[in-house]
Amino acid sequence: MTQPPDERAAGPLTDSVRALAAGDFTDIADRFSAAGFGVRLPARGILQIRASGHAPKRMSLLLSVGVHGDETAPIEMLAQLLAALARTPHALAVDLMVVVGNLDAIAQGLRFLDADLNRMFGDERGALQASAEAPRADLIMRATAAFFATPGGEKWHLDLHTAIRPSLYPTFAIVPDAIADPGKRALITWLGGAGIGAVILNSKLAPTYSAYSATQFGAISCTAELGQIGALGKNDLSAFAVTQAALDSLLRSGQTLAFRHSPPHVFRVAQELVKRSDDFRMTFDRGTQNFTPLAPGAVITHDGDTTLRVGPATEYVVFPNPEVRVGQRAGLMVVRLE
Repeated sequence: MTQPPDERAAGPLTDSVRALAAGDFTDIADRFSAAGFGVRLPARGILQIRASGHAPKRMSLLLSVGVHGDETAPIEMLAQLLAALARTPHALAVDLMVVVGNLDAIAQGLRFLDADLNRMFGDERGALQASAEAPRADLIMRATAAFFATPGGEKWHLDLHTAIRPSLYPTFAIVPDAIADPGKRALITWLGGAGIGAVILNSKLAPTYSAYSATQFGAISCTAELGQIGALGKNDLSAFAVTQAALDSLLRSGQTLAFRHSPPHVFRVAQELVKRSDDFRMTFDRGTQNFTPLAPGAVITHDGDTTLRVGPATEYVVFPNPEVRVGQRAGLMVVRLE
């Protein structure tokens, strides 16, 4: 996808990127409002755009970025897409909600301030309820509920992230298994065509944003990991050109057909690695790549008197992070289906 001339001239950290990172939708909101769309700004960093008139089959699409403040490539990519759409607003073929998640963490270049925002989309927060992120999660949840409450066509939610560590699949997605099979198949096909190399089906209920939208509103949703974390303005978006083009096509067509034919590899979560105590230890170091294979029977973790091992089939480690709080997920073990 070719950048417009004014975006190229402005350098890597353009005005549109700065505005989106700050949750400032003023210019975009004004352009769509002037074009006759219904526009709402429920809170800073949250934008809702709806077509005027009755459009019962129009898709409702939620795009979220910056749920982790140091995951900046999706912010840059979405800023380019929105800037281009704002110049031709009538090209937008979906009802659109955009969420920029942890604004304060983005401003400071941090993953989060007190606690992981992507562990707060549920009723049971425990000690996390006192964190700086809790009120932001509440705002996002209320706005999401209002957006998806309007009857219409399909509901989709793409929560765009980047991973902390290198991965054998540079792009991959976590898909809640709770999604109905037709929607799940459509999403997996679309993700593969959008340049996503692997999809993990997760049957475990997690307090993530994409799991929240799937279980509470029946949204066809995922958490998509697009490469690794990087400083704002320093990301090589050419690595995600196919993903950006597929998103642009989705926004402008409202059609979820695959952008190209490229089926992803599909995995299923076999085990969750939950840190039960401060004695939690992994048998591999923190720099282990996502999707590193472990042989059947291999020891995965020690946690006090408990030892966790790989099951009868090869399992692949994803998101290993022993430094999470006690009680939180420290990683996933997945098995390949196809």
